[in-house]
Amino acid sequence: MKAKIKELTSRSNGMGNAERAKKLSRYIMGWVNYFRIADIKKLLKTTDEWMRRRIRMVFWKQWKRVKTKFEMLMSLGIQEQKAWEHANTRKSYWRTSKSPILSISLGNNTIKGLGFIYFSDYYRQVNV
Repeated sequence: MKAKIKELTSRSNGMGNAERAKKLSRYIMGWVNYFRIADIKKLLKTTDEWMRRRIRMVFWKQWKRVKTKFEMLMSLGIQEQKAWEHANTRKSYWRTSKSPILSISLGNNTIKGLGFIYFSDYYRQVNV
């Protein structure tokens, strides 16, 4: 499952964020519908956490330049000083994706607003 999510969230497949969200949503719906009778809440929760971190990493990589990172963090409500500090970080993309600043600016609701769905949310809808 993680390998397929990695493939769908890869930056080298030439698709934009909207198409990425659509394909990922399709995969999530199919997977949950197939396994919905199983008790997989804990697995879905940990997978969701990992997937959100992966999505944050994709956005952080897309912003590329320090100026773009700074402007995007500012537009997402981060204070100027903190935005500048984090935009200039030299830490890896994966490590930065777990930072509190990126978790706040690209929070769960923000990611949902961009069209991405989560395993656990869809699982709850199907099993009601």
